[in-house]
Amino acid sequence: MKSILLPGILTLASLCTHSHAATIRAGASAVDITPKQFPMNMPGGFSANMAEKAHDPFHSRALVLDNGETTLAMVVVDNLGAGPDVLNEVKALAAAKTGMSPDKMLISSTHTHSGPSLNTRSEAAAAYYKQFVEGVAGSIIQAHAALKPAAVGAAAHPLPDEVFNRRWYLKPGKMPLNPFGRLDTVKMNPGTSPDVIDRPAGPTDPDITILSVQDLKRKPIALYANYSLHYVGGAPDGQMSADYFGEFARLMPSRVRGGENFVAMMSNGTSGDINNIPFGVTRPPREPFEQIRIVAQKAADTAWLAHRKIEKHQSDVPLGMLQREITLKYRRPSAQDVAEAKAVLDIKDKDAIEKLPRLAQNYARSVVNASERPEDTLTVKIQAIRIGDFAVCAIPFETFVEIGLDLKKRSPFPQTMVVGLANARHGYLPTPEQHKLGGYETWLGTNQVQEDTSVILTNNLLEMLAELKKAQ
Repeated sequence: MKSILLPGILTLASLCTHSHAATIRAGASAVDITPKQFPMNMPGGFSANMAEKAHDPFHSRALVLDNGETTLAMVVVDNLGAGPDVLNEVKALAAAKTGMSPDKMLISSTHTHSGPSLNTRSEAAAAYYKQFVEGVAGSIIQAHAALKPAAVGAAAHPLPDEVFNRRWYLKPGKMPLNPFGRLDTVKMNPGTSPDVIDRPAGPTDPDITILSVQDLKRKPIALYANYSLHYVGGAPDGQMSADYFGEFARLMPSRVRGGENFVAMMSNGTSGDINNIPFGVTRPPREPFEQIRIVAQKAADTAWLAHRKIEKHQSDVPLGMLQREITLKYRRPSAQDVAEAKAVLDIKDKDAIEKLPRLAQNYARSVVNASERPEDTLTVKIQAIRIGDFAVCAIPFETFVEIGLDLKKRSPFPQTMVVGLANARHGYLPTPEQHKLGGYETWLGTNQVQEDTSVILTNNLLEMLAELKKAQ
């Protein structure tokens, strides 16, 4: 047990295991978790969005690695963002069936915005909650049961065409009031008009990074990919879709000649300020799901190019995983913020409401809720994994791309992947510098925790990577 005290923050480390080089075993599984009951609410927006059917299947895809000392799972689920409570249920169920430790399980959500709700406020939603828990746990259990001698390799290849920073500086006089009646310095999704937009407020991460797993006869077992692209969207109203993440998984077996038991999965990287809109460019119209297919096809091709870079898959590599619990302070609105929010919520006249900035009452409600929150702190889990000279960092936020780029640059490993929406979804995670610029992702309601959270988590993850690096 390791404890670290940062100014004002209590940081805890979970029990962890470092494993020396030994022959790795691997197993993979994909379990269909498509909802069976409709209609069902899709929670990816401010207003109710009911789905009548699923356009394509949803899955939980699991990869389990074991070297006799450490057994770990890396799981990707087609979901907007599963919370810690439901994922803790999943891990407990999988642990009971496999003997694995829950803190050696990484479960991340793809963040598809056309996915099913995990609340239990309707009969369909309650039934799906149970289906989700059993299905995700089942993918881990089945992957564990399929363990066999294996070899691993990792590489990255860029796909810059489909990632765009969505936060922009605007031309003078073009910035609208935010929901709080104030002016931000940058705006999310400002449109594509060259008369309005000036320049992006941040970078992108073009790389698709992959972990490839084969058996000892060089037959593909699994491919775990990562791309810092929020989602694509474009599904028509009333239809659920696993977005480009699901289509990538469907295409990838044809790229690497994977058999019927081969499992490909695409995890969401640090895409909190990244999307698929080419600002400043007018894209031709697309039919429903067409852009999803275009991005998935390009991503599969890029993953194939990365796969070709792997000179040799290795079976005798160190394996280790660390988890820490970090206690963060919740943001609190000022007394003036609360008074202004209550004044907005007190407005009942329809014409007066229409004159308010867009979503003013939604965010006024968020301010009041934040002021009434009984807890002062939030404890989150972060994880670091070592697979030979390849490392994975897991962060439970919609993480800004700058954070992922910084971790990759400062990591002691030659190849590092950063997975967002991992083990929970606690809102957006901007950097302190981006907080100063304002914008949607920094507003109280979309960002819950203290403004230096990214610094705290980055420092802890770098310490964890250094510890894993020492264990040869």
